[in-house]
Amino acid sequence: MYAEKLELLIDGVWMQGSAGATSPLVNPADGTEIARVPRAEKEDLDNALSAADRAFRLWKTTTAAYRWEILSRAADLIETRKAEIAQTLTIENGKSLVEAAGEIQFCADATRWYAEEAKRAYGRIIPARASGVRQLVLKEPVGPALGFAAWNFPAGNVTLKIAAALAAGCSIIVKPSDETPGTAVAIGRCFQDAGVPAGALNIVFGPSAPISEHLIASPIPKKVSLTGSTPVGKLLQRLASETLKRCTMELGGHAPVIVFEDADLDKALDTLVTSKFRNAGQVCTSPTRFYIHENIYERFVEGFVERSRRVVVGNGLDAGTQMGPLITQRRLDLMDGYVQDAVKKGASVALGGERLEGKGFFYAPTVLRDVSDDAQVMKEEPFGPLALLASFKSLEEVVARANSLPLGLAAYLFTTNLGTAADVGEVLEAGVVGVNHTSVHEAETPFGGVNESGYGAESGMEGLDAYMRTKMISEKR
Repeated sequence: MYAEKLELLIDGVWMQGSAGATSPLVNPADGTEIARVPRAEKEDLDNALSAADRAFRLWKTTTAAYRWEILSRAADLIETRKAEIAQTLTIENGKSLVEAAGEIQFCADATRWYAEEAKRAYGRIIPARASGVRQLVLKEPVGPALGFAAWNFPAGNVTLKIAAALAAGCSIIVKPSDETPGTAVAIGRCFQDAGVPAGALNIVFGPSAPISEHLIASPIPKKVSLTGSTPVGKLLQRLASETLKRCTMELGGHAPVIVFEDADLDKALDTLVTSKFRNAGQVCTSPTRFYIHENIYERFVEGFVERSRRVVVGNGLDAGTQMGPLITQRRLDLMDGYVQDAVKKGASVALGGERLEGKGFFYAPTVLRDVSDDAQVMKEEPFGPLALLASFKSLEEVVARANSLPLGLAAYLFTTNLGTAADVGEVLEAGVVGVNHTSVHEAETPFGGVNESGYGAESGMEGLDAYMRTKMISEKR
């Protein structure tokens, strides 16, 4: 049962929108309406901006040790409430309960990481050229921040923005996805119950375009962090440029996978099939463009199909489910279009390629072989359970194909040759590269893309630094 009460959080108070307007929240596993999402009006957004401005003036003066205490309590609460938050996440997002619980644990780990990292935001002293002069370099919070989060990792996206901003001494207004509001509300309650002061954290829902335009146009926020698509990132960056706000953009990907002839095939297949159908492929780092050496191509295709056939699809709340539904009907329609176009351009459907019967937005785990680089799905991120397989002959050829898109978030390669791993890992156009595995995002490691996959990073010391600015003070005695 969906139990989360959906409300806005403005200046420490949970409330409905000032006009009382709402939109439906749909369970993707059966297509039924399960709640109403409150909509923030202009008045609500202005109140959130004022609250964030007031709270920042106080929060920035707190010590790192005090912020550590608050964030540590928040992490404990997230962990304590993991089961109930995971259930909310699964109902509104569709991913399996096991995946959802893992995401909530990541949120607790990331919050603890930022709590500790706040104590390591060191400055430095630079020796002066003249006697009697002391040159200090200080780190200070950049100001009130805006966080725009996606629906595919509704807890992780929101938590990384909240925890980093608060650890740095910033206040923040978060606009989560209206497809997964309850998860964001549950995470927000953990931070508020941990003692985050009124106004330091605000959460708003509603139509993305007018909300982002209104918030970004304000001179109050000094920082924008987005997890979303490349087109949306370009739009928000243009809006932010009017007031020169600092931006972190974690945008779309289309991860290439290079499987060399010397790869441990069974391990590679086990890893890649699990990773491909995680969250029904709705992951920005999901392996999508598979390039397999021609000498092992047929064996790889056979092994991939065999393992994919065993993936259990169903309601994420059901025990044993490995892959849930897509988030909306629109995504189902996109999958159909991608498959049809790929087949027209020479691909063969080795498995799946169709919607599943019954309620909900379910699509079969799909394997396409001999996919042409000209297929639409090889150029656009599918964000679904489509594995696109093709063969390659030479190293130079496959690197060129892997780097052929303007996107560059994640890339993977499988080989037992350390020299190949080092050489290829360095030339792939990607912000994160996985060698013989696909687990490329931890709380302590920087995560972000290059080229049209964005810039800046979340997690790691880089994630905290994104919410801080540098000040140099030169003192003459």
